[in-house]
Amino acid sequence: MSHGPELRLRIKELIVESLRFDGMDPASIEDDAPLMGEGLGLDSVDALELMVALEKEFGVKLENAEVGRAVLKSVSTLAAFIAERRAAVGKPGEA
Repeated sequence: MSHGPELRLRIKELIVESLRFDGMDPASIEDDAPLMGEGLGLDSVDALELMVALEKEFGVKLENAEVGRAVLKSVSTLAAFIAERRAAVGKPGEA
């Protein structure tokens, strides 16, 4: 899986599922909309829950808060991070 539309949609689904945004359509989340603060409105607790869900789903870990802030900017930045990490560990067909 690249960081194409399928990966971005799965990240959006994880956001809705893990943060229990009942009634929100994952497809309504814009790829480049900010996730924190004025965008989707996630706070630090939401970010932590989302990081746990991403780790379970994709096996990627955010090393520290600084990396987390950079990666959790948008669905697009998350998708690029996940694709990069998966390519680095050499998952066949998932670069």
